Amino acid sequence: MNFGSHSEDKPVRRGLLFVRFVVTLALILLLCGASEAPDPAKVDDPAQPLPQDSGTAGLQEMLLRLGTTARLMQVVAHPDDEDGGMLTTESRGKGVTILLQTLNRGEGGQNKIGSNLFDVLGVLRTLEVTAADRYYGIDQRFTRVADFGFSKNPDETFQKWQGHDIALGDLVRVIRTFRPDVLVARFSGTDRDGHGHHQASSILAREAFRAAADPERFPDQIKEGLQPWQAKKFYIGNVCGFGATTCADENYTLKLSTGEASPALGMTYIQFAMRGLRHQLSQGVGAFQVDSGPHYAFYKLADSVLPPAADKSAHEQDFFDGIDTSLPGLAMGIGREAIRAPFLRPALVDIQGDITAAKAAAEHDPGSAAGPLLAGLEATRRTIDLLKSYPLTDSTRAELRTELSTKADQLEKAANLALGVAFQVNADVPVGENADTAFMAVPGQSFDVTAHLTSQVKVELNEVALDLPPGWTATKRGSGAATTFRVTVAKDATYTRPYWHRDDPERDALNTIDDPRYVTLPFPPPPLQAHASYILNGKPGVARAVAMVRYKESPAGEAERALAVAPAFSVMLEPGAQVIPTHGDAVCNVKVAVSSNLTGAAQGTLRIEAPAGWRAEPASAVLKFHGSGEKQEAEFKVFHDGLTESRTQIRAVFEAGGSKYREGYSVVTREDLNTFYYYQPAVQRVSVVDVKIPTGLKIGYIMGAGDDIPTVLQQIGLDVTMIAAEKLASEDLSRYGTIVLGIRAYDTQKEIADNNKKLLDYVFAGGTLIVQYNASAADFNKGNFTPYHAQISRARVTVEEAPVEILAPEDGVFHTPNEITSRDFDGWVQERGLYFMDQWDSQFTPLLSSHDPGEPEQKGGLLRAQYGKGTYIYTGYAFFRQLPAGVPGAIRLYVNLLAAK
Repeated sequence: MNFGSHSEDKPVRRGLLFVRFVVTLALILLLCGASEAPDPAKVDDPAQPLPQDSGTAGLQEMLLRLGTTARLMQVVAHPDDEDGGMLTTESRGKGVTILLQTLNRGEGGQNKIGSNLFDVLGVLRTLEVTAADRYYGIDQRFTRVADFGFSKNPDETFQKWQGHDIALGDLVRVIRTFRPDVLVARFSGTDRDGHGHHQASSILAREAFRAAADPERFPDQIKEGLQPWQAKKFYIGNVCGFGATTCADENYTLKLSTGEASPALGMTYIQFAMRGLRHQLSQGVGAFQVDSGPHYAFYKLADSVLPPAADKSAHEQDFFDGIDTSLPGLAMGIGREAIRAPFLRPALVDIQGDITAAKAAAEHDPGSAAGPLLAGLEATRRTIDLLKSYPLTDSTRAELRTELSTKADQLEKAANLALGVAFQVNADVPVGENADTAFMAVPGQSFDVTAHLTSQVKVELNEVALDLPPGWTATKRGSGAATTFRVTVAKDATYTRPYWHRDDPERDALNTIDDPRYVTLPFPPPPLQAHASYILNGKPGVARAVAMVRYKESPAGEAERALAVAPAFSVMLEPGAQVIPTHGDAVCNVKVAVSSNLTGAAQGTLRIEAPAGWRAEPASAVLKFHGSGEKQEAEFKVFHDGLTESRTQIRAVFEAGGSKYREGYSVVTREDLNTFYYYQPAVQRVSVVDVKIPTGLKIGYIMGAGDDIPTVLQQIGLDVTMIAAEKLASEDLSRYGTIVLGIRAYDTQKEIADNNKKLLDYVFAGGTLIVQYNASAADFNKGNFTPYHAQISRARVTVEEAPVEILAPEDGVFHTPNEITSRDFDGWVQERGLYFMDQWDSQFTPLLSSHDPGEPEQKGGLLRAQYGKGTYIYTGYAFFRQLPAGVPGAIRLYVNLLAAK
């Protein structure tokens, strides 16, 4: 099964309207087109462990993991590329400790459930893939390279990523930290992988396999304390085709059955993995399902430092064939150095004995497994401490410490599951009205938290303590199973925000790392955590928890999210970008929203910082707040000298309590996901565009998957009415001179397909219909939605600078109301277009031609046909990216299309 089958649609950009990602069941079913598909949001609570990781089931899972030291790392390009079936089979079926290394966050892809693109989409997709990881039972890492859009070859990919070494360095860092036995590339590194990012991920993984072991490569990491690491085997994927059930013997080394049924999961491993994948809704996989028949994953051994372990047919039975994955085997693995640490093997044998005893006890009484598990935990910690006292090499000590630390963590969790220990930490604050208004900790402010420990088996509570960041303080109030603390946040506390950013998300292909402490992690860890230590029969145990806050979740009930730190005030200009026509009024309206995170009353002064020669009225506005979560808005008129086409910025600053606030954040969440935050400066990007608009034209816009084109059209003075797809059947279309279907309208809005004849009749009667790209080519072509035969393909032009030829220079769309020349194709972002037509009836006239370097001309990106008295236009050109980015030529051409007759 190819979990990356939609990955060629990956890359997209920061949206201009920042809203909370709330996806209702109706929207999910509508977008997925499958009423029987389960809603991922109803499957589990993101704040709680999965049922398979809880109670007795969770204990059995953890005991399975304790039985092996096997470590595997898979490398992929984007979120949803991962081989979830393989990962789940190895993790949940065999107890392997697994890390998924995803190069980028999919921030350049298409958002199939909304209009938010670029870096805010990257935050969302990080939340989505980590939600999927919970099902796979694995950890997650990223590199600093960004998804800059579809790439047709690895050469272009590496050119955008400034060569191999930036991404390779992050891969090597993760390998040296995680220290896997086996490294697995999802892709083959060849043309059959399709997307250039896919090919690059395998090429980099192959390089990293050897580079991580070379102390001369990335020596700064060695200076930091990381040690070289040589994984033992390297495999590549996509050797037999995605979803293949058979494969030529010579093409693969390992055939892994992912369709095997798991009694613990109640389904096959790949089916369980699919439940995780369905959380990646922005990828359009919400309705993906897998039958219970045979399914396989094929991989080929591409490099190894071990003697061959294959049988006579050159096949292996497991990734770890030839590798000793027993706990005592760690002593054998360090070779002659074991002589320097004679205590090691006996200690490992004793720990293994405790694990074996725990497994036997758990078969009769889960609670009785806690004793040997805590004994094993104590022995493991003692062994880790002893490593410091023996003359081992730094590399050997790092290897042993990594594996033993993993075992200590597993033993700790297993003991808590056996005892039925539950440890919760909650901020004692009012329940937020929604995710946006939930309590946020503010630097310098104080609040209470309560830590509560329960256990099904009686234990002796030793201590409950908060794990505070530097500069934070806490005063304990009382003790016992429920302990309250008064917490004061450090005045210089770091906000809970991404540790990376791009100054220009529409063009930059690399992220800047703002806080190197967290590099490669999905997000920085939650700021406030706690632990409770206890004693059972003289053996110590510990439970850990993250401080949580509560908020109301529609339609009913409450949800939790990790406590976060935020500024006292969040300042956002709405929208984040504005297009001003040079021929319009010399004034534009700017709206600024300020939200307070302070628990009490507060006030401050809001000002607009306009470009030189511009001025704002009023000069300032005083905003008053009564409590946290409250939002106040102010509108300003900005008078400008926008007579010349240009780009500039309008900034806002809010002054309160002697501080200035110049940025804001959006809450990125969904009821099936955890929560994180996207920060942006309090800036509105302004494009002054020399564009003429037709007079008296009334436009009806029917949204598809979501885009910001209507906002831009309204900003330049066009009369745009949004038409809900469900009202299309009853809408009087004759009121409109032009109807526009948003991106992927036929893919996502069933009512549009149902009423397609009405749309064509509207054209036949004299209207203009503009149909923008649709991604489900087979469904679109089968639907015969065009007035004459035409066929969408997956053809695209990915190079945004690719030359564009005007094929029909006499056509009015290049003259009215704006004169279009070759210069109007300068400054485009990310791509020219996608899902061009590759066949069309002679009634269609191709208007433009473009192509990527070394490829044939693509003439099906903009087609026009007269149908009856009206005009039908199909465009695959990426106006949904260009207009919100304020690209002048794209705006002029789009206006001309709207005016076409």
